[in-house]
Amino acid sequence: MFAVATPDASTTKPELYACLLAQARALLQGERDATANAANVAALLFHGLPGLNWAGFYWMKDGGLVLGPFQGKPACVRIALGRGVCGTAAADRRTVVVPDVHAFPGHIACDGASASEVVVPVTKAGRVLGVLDLDSPRLARFDEDDAKGLEAVVTAFVEATDI
Repeated sequence: MFAVATPDASTTKPELYACLLAQARALLQGERDATANAANVAALLFHGLPGLNWAGFYWMKDGGLVLGPFQGKPACVRIALGRGVCGTAAADRRTVVVPDVHAFPGHIACDGASASEVVVPVTKAGRVLGVLDLDSPRLARFDEDDAKGLEAVVTAFVEATDI
């Protein structure tokens, strides 16, 4: 059984993400299946990061994003490229940090409790394969430390997975 390490309140975000990255690599080691790895990464982040109400993946299919493995309440199933935070991150091929989702033009409210969001594109060989999406009920929950830490976790996921 794998237990998510929970650092104490004095842990800095870079330290927390270093710990999560090490845990992600351990979870991914020896497994190449995309569904299994995405499910474990989503669970690790959901339980390892404070202040989240959703963590999961959307995958590119038929020119849009389709819901993949996640932790949290039921979510929007399909998101068009360029729509909402997820569609914007995928279309622009860049991480998007949104301190207040209600101020984001075209935000898609899958969970009305969400107040802030960070979305990291999942890319391989120049192609966007999907996005990693994290939501929080707290305003300004995410910052550049989160973006960098999550980008490192996504890189580890792509390197360890047949996707």
